[in-house]
Amino acid sequence: LIFVIDSNDKERANEAREELNRMLQEDELRNAHLLVFANKQDLPNALNAADITEKLGLHKLSNRNWYIQATCATSGDGLYEGLDWLSNQLKNSK
Repeated sequence: LIFVIDSNDKERANEAREELNRMLQEDELRNAHLLVFANKQDLPNALNAADITEKLGLHKLSNRNWYIQATCATSGDGLYEGLDWLSNQLKNSK
């Protein structure tokens, strides 16, 4: 599962957390690895990956394999690193 959050939109962080939690409760996603892209890191007021981790409550996901990657979709920064992590997780879980 790849979840993209706008790191610059602090007001919608709670809404993003609620939506992520709804998705993670779906039976089809029970065993899914979670990759979070903290996007728009190029903007001056963007929350960093640690702040996004806190806002989304990722540390509470003790029974799920997750990873957060700071990204900037317009430049591509961080995208390959996150996808590499996900690819490795999928290879190792076979």
